[in-house]
Amino acid sequence: MAVDLDFLGDLDPDDSRQASQQIANLLRAAILTRKLAPGEKLPSQRDLADRFGVARETIKRAIEGLRAERLVVSRQGSGIYVRAQTQRPVELRPLIEAAFEHAHVAIDFSGFSGETLRDAIAEALDMVRAGRIAPETIAVRLLICDMSVPMALPALAATGADDPAVRKRAERITRRAADGIVDQVLELAELGLVKSATVDVRMHSIAPTFKLYMLNGREAFFGFYPAIKREVTIGGEPVEIFDLMGRDATLFHYAVDDDEASHGTQFVESARLWFDSVWDSVAREYRS
Repeated sequence: MAVDLDFLGDLDPDDSRQASQQIANLLRAAILTRKLAPGEKLPSQRDLADRFGVARETIKRAIEGLRAERLVVSRQGSGIYVRAQTQRPVELRPLIEAAFEHAHVAIDFSGFSGETLRDAIAEALDMVRAGRIAPETIAVRLLICDMSVPMALPALAATGADDPAVRKRAERITRRAADGIVDQVLELAELGLVKSATVDVRMHSIAPTFKLYMLNGREAFFGFYPAIKREVTIGGEPVEIFDLMGRDATLFHYAVDDDEASHGTQFVESARLWFDSVWDSVAREYRS
């Protein structure tokens, strides 16, 4: 009997990535959105090969990638299973691309600068420009730190104290990322590629200790910023600082499901309430 695997989606013939990578992305999305539930057995390699029209060796490479990410486990003589615990570090980019396949895209971000978000959405926005995906609306909210006022981090490594020059450097990074997201997203509406595109940015004075992404109100990604001692150049001189390394932040994924009491559903709802509370209270308008 044929196995219905339509929920996995299809390969994109215009995608430059290898078929094994595309298949790994589709399986990963199915696992993290619980279309393939924790503990559930994956479709057989033969069924997956038939579904995507590829060789079984291609399926093996895709599954090896998921195994390396600790999303799936092999059980000898039984098959491949989704790990019972899937709250694990994840890569943001393929999940953002999946979010852009919806008609209405909503992204909320809270964190230091939004650099990682700017880079992560770039490929999805390029796919819209190329006509490979066609959302009707895009709405982005950015809740970022106001580096024009004293903060606990970043700081001078020698004293741990706030320093205006260190903050000025951080402010340039923050504004460059925020303005880049604004320009990239609004361009799609100006080109007529989407019916509506908005980017709202607000700033606050809460010291940045974590980052939070929410996609389409259904998924949340959360990670702590490690404070790293490193050397940067300020005014042409080397300076040691305690810096926030967003690219080193391990993200954990939570998704809404049919169980209102589930861990994922409760986390996403709590994250949304936190974001809205800060947005509507101490956050203030960002001026480009």
